[in-house]
Amino acid sequence: MPTGSRWKVLGLVAVLLLGLEVLPNVLAQSQEYRPPHQRPGPAVDRLLFRSFHVDLAAAALQAKEMDFYAFSLKTESARQAKQNPAIQVYEAPASSISLILNPAPAPAGELNPFSLREVRFALQYAVNREFIAREIYKGLAEPMVGHVGPFDYDYLTVYRQVKEANVTYDPDFARQQITAAMTRAGAELRDGKWHFGGKPIQLKFIIRVEDERREVGDLVRGELEKLGFTVSPVYHSFAPAILTVYSTDPKLFEWHLYTEGWGRSAAERYDFGTINSMAAPWLGNMPGWQEVGFWQYEQPRLDDLGKKLFQGAFTSKEERDQLYQEMTRLALDESVRIWLATVVNSLPASREVQGVTQDIAAGPKSIWTLREAYVPGKDTLTVGNVWVWTERSTWNPIGGFGDVYSNDIWQNLHDPPLWRDPFTGVPIPFRATYQVTTAGPTGKLDVPADAVQWDASAKAFVPVPGGTRATSKVTFNYSKYFQSKWHHGQPITMADVVYPIYQAFDLAFDKNKSQVEFALAVTSRPYLQTVRGLRITGPETLEVYVDYWHFVEAYIAEYANLSGVSMPWEVLAAMDQLVFQDRRAAYSDTAAQRFGVPWISLVMDNDARLVRRTLLELQGKGSYPTNVFKVGNATLVTPEQAKERYAAAIAWVQKYGMAVISNGPFQLVRFEPPAQFVQLDAFRDPTYPFKPGSWYRGVPPVLRFERIEATGIGIGAPAIINVDVRGPGQLSVQYLLLDPLTGKLVAQGEAKRVGDSQYTIQLPEQVTSGMKAGPYQLFVTASSDQVSSLAERRVALEARAAGEVGQLIPTVVALGTPVPPGPPPARRGFGCSPSLVRVSR
Repeated sequence: MPTGSRWKVLGLVAVLLLGLEVLPNVLAQSQEYRPPHQRPGPAVDRLLFRSFHVDLAAAALQAKEMDFYAFSLKTESARQAKQNPAIQVYEAPASSISLILNPAPAPAGELNPFSLREVRFALQYAVNREFIAREIYKGLAEPMVGHVGPFDYDYLTVYRQVKEANVTYDPDFARQQITAAMTRAGAELRDGKWHFGGKPIQLKFIIRVEDERREVGDLVRGELEKLGFTVSPVYHSFAPAILTVYSTDPKLFEWHLYTEGWGRSAAERYDFGTINSMAAPWLGNMPGWQEVGFWQYEQPRLDDLGKKLFQGAFTSKEERDQLYQEMTRLALDESVRIWLATVVNSLPASREVQGVTQDIAAGPKSIWTLREAYVPGKDTLTVGNVWVWTERSTWNPIGGFGDVYSNDIWQNLHDPPLWRDPFTGVPIPFRATYQVTTAGPTGKLDVPADAVQWDASAKAFVPVPGGTRATSKVTFNYSKYFQSKWHHGQPITMADVVYPIYQAFDLAFDKNKSQVEFALAVTSRPYLQTVRGLRITGPETLEVYVDYWHFVEAYIAEYANLSGVSMPWEVLAAMDQLVFQDRRAAYSDTAAQRFGVPWISLVMDNDARLVRRTLLELQGKGSYPTNVFKVGNATLVTPEQAKERYAAAIAWVQKYGMAVISNGPFQLVRFEPPAQFVQLDAFRDPTYPFKPGSWYRGVPPVLRFERIEATGIGIGAPAIINVDVRGPGQLSVQYLLLDPLTGKLVAQGEAKRVGDSQYTIQLPEQVTSGMKAGPYQLFVTASSDQVSSLAERRVALEARAAGEVGQLIPTVVALGTPVPPGPPPARRGFGCSPSLVRVSR
């Protein structure tokens, strides 16, 4: 469509923007879940995990070789599976894809284009997100510009910024900006290829091969070559790709860009972790990875804003949103990560499977489903995935579990204290309960004199200094843990809560330990420094005092949740001995490489043997960390209890050849990496507090637009748009009106509720009088307090002279209507003048 002309229409045009309402695609009977029994533990007696190639998954389901596939089908396979009466396909926006760029400066005499911010930002306009979403993913994806996509609740927070930025596919604009930046840096374009110092500039592009990212990578590669870059593609599966990108010093240039993929394990309402992880260097997920000796990408302003957001350094939701908005603007300005799409995963299962809970973000892949799922008449459920184990799947709770494949299994083995509600995305009690007391964003509470904190120098829990104060207090009750047992039969006690707390503080603040696990230490300190004290107040309760506030108290509880209670203290102590005293293993991948020791994984035979040998040594010496278990006046472990713990853990490792011991509904009994096979058996101890039906939540309520209708906009006259939206709870409808030719915001606001589901958007004459004749875009979003997803529509309107506006033309918004292309937008980058210019999967 020509840039310099305004297209004409005879009347109002209203079209669907995106398929932004992912409707629960489930059997009606799933809402009538009947637990198969009332025994403690999960619905089935056995979970089997097997590897199936994604192209063979549907056939394996048809042949009853598996019951559920935990990896998204490719788009054509998904289409065919939906037509198969034996298969139920669940859809959820459970993953996203991005490009990570290496911004390290090149050695003398060379040039890394991505060290130039202007080149990185220009690349935003060289990627065709619409093509990726509509053609490569066949409509089962939605374009992303920032770290949150159109299914995320915080998309509302940055909605105006994203729309005004007008980042769309415009290769000519990208070429202009790249040419200007490269020329200023001393590069020359010869025969259509960029050279520096007489040599062609080559980019090493790591491209994943398991899914559509191969096609995405080839598309981006083609665009880069059109822009004059010589690209050397390197096609990798998960493990070698992750090793190359995230475990090497960026200045070694083993890579220049990579097709990242990210999985989502739970819904989120008010994000603080994803934006930090995906944009702020301090949290260790930006190039350099905060590893000692590596070149580090630095952005002090993003770090400052990110820490404030993470630590609750705001006094209202509005102030929190301002931090979030500025971080988003800076992240796009920096463009070290270029977001491409949110992928609507197609996760197939046998129609016979009962008990599926659909997390609004993760779908059936969340922590809820496999605890309840079963096939009538069967005691075993078989789960498929593209991988069960990779060389980068590392099972340790300190510096491992960084991939979706290990997490898909691990989440069935342990019960976290808190988790996210599958529909609202707000933290809720899972196995621990809590009570929050806060002085508010500007007040302070007195921390009791008998509260303690860990002193890494004294190697002891010491009383807090006199006069210590904190913003909030959370009292945790662990009775559902302490009335039950670990998988190896030992009672869960307060010692298992306290040891991980000590472990975190000592790793971060002990001088020697922090030099060994530098990245883990430096990234955890800003959080741990806000903890003001702990106090054991009863046999099952622990108070935690923190300098943290949030306008939703559940987030205060989540923040104060210092202990994951995921493994027995003796296993953690044995690992600490191996990593810090014996120096025969490491918690993180980078430390393992730096010291030439194994990245400890408790499912691997050699590592489990190391743990067992250490447990035997500790048992033989009668040694256990007595200093850790002296908390105030309480002594948490006796010599006899330590002896029993060591004996139980040693026997477990001896029996199963693994050191994974936890407390959830399943226990790990077989792990065979070469065969890509894992077996979990139900944990049926009579003290286990949950049984089938405890975890089932079913299908989230639906939020969707039913109807949008309007008159044409008469210039200088009031205009009204009527909106009919259906959904649960308290609804809110917001709008933005944009000029698509300039990217200028014309109006924004919240629609007025006029009925149970009816809202009106009123554009007063003060707004319409400043409009010119021609097309405008009205973006309408709906949100609810009971779900963390959004619904969005784009309505194309035409402004005309007041006397030319016709009668009311009802417009029924129907799902699936395509979006016609619009005119090229004006360039309104986040802080970039056109003259200058969020667990791996």
